Amino acid sequence: MEIDTSAISRAERYKLLIGGIVPRPIAFVATVGVDGSVNLAPFSFFTAIGADPMMMMFCPANKEDGSEKDTLANAKPVSEGGTGEFVVNIVSVAIAEQMAACAAILPYGESEFAFSGLTPVPSARVKPPRVKECPLSFECVTTQVIRTNPGAPGGGNVVMGRVVRVHVLDAAINERLHLDPVALDALGRMGGPRGYCTTRDRLEVARGDERAAKF
Repeated sequence: MEIDTSAISRAERYKLLIGGIVPRPIAFVATVGVDGSVNLAPFSFFTAIGADPMMMMFCPANKEDGSEKDTLANAKPVSEGGTGEFVVNIVSVAIAEQMAACAAILPYGESEFAFSGLTPVPSARVKPPRVKECPLSFECVTTQVIRTNPGAPGGGNVVMGRVVRVHVLDAAINERLHLDPVALDALGRMGGPRGYCTTRDRLEVARGDERAAKF
């Protein structure tokens, strides 16, 4: 089958993305609004950008009316009316249901922390709190927002941030800064509204140069 993306609906294009790009890591993003209200929401369109400087990105889509989601409104730079900061928390299997609960649409200003029962902990360098129950958290300062279809329902937004502080559970890291995947027990996102996976079933594959030496 070949699919012309211009001939299918936005919902159908979305199905192809979330069903084919799997598994996806989950950015559990905490932000603070200009009024001081705290927001916490999961996003699976998320990845690292680079290590020098240390940067990452996540992509909150517009609401169905084309307006910005609270996370984007909060995290965008101060020059654009936001607070310019966010914290990415890595989700472990233990809090899967609480994370999913934070995707619920709540009235602006109502805390997802209180709604889900998760615990906010003050960050060291930014105003948004981190999630105590998460084994790994990245404090970030927003550097740029790229809008792919401003004001359109479901339009994409790329929020890029520089990592200024990292919090790691002591049991999940060694003195060489190697993270333990068992201790992280990270949750992954699959397709569909309820599809998730664990990272417990792993394998090792030889690198390209190692493989070439065998031929």
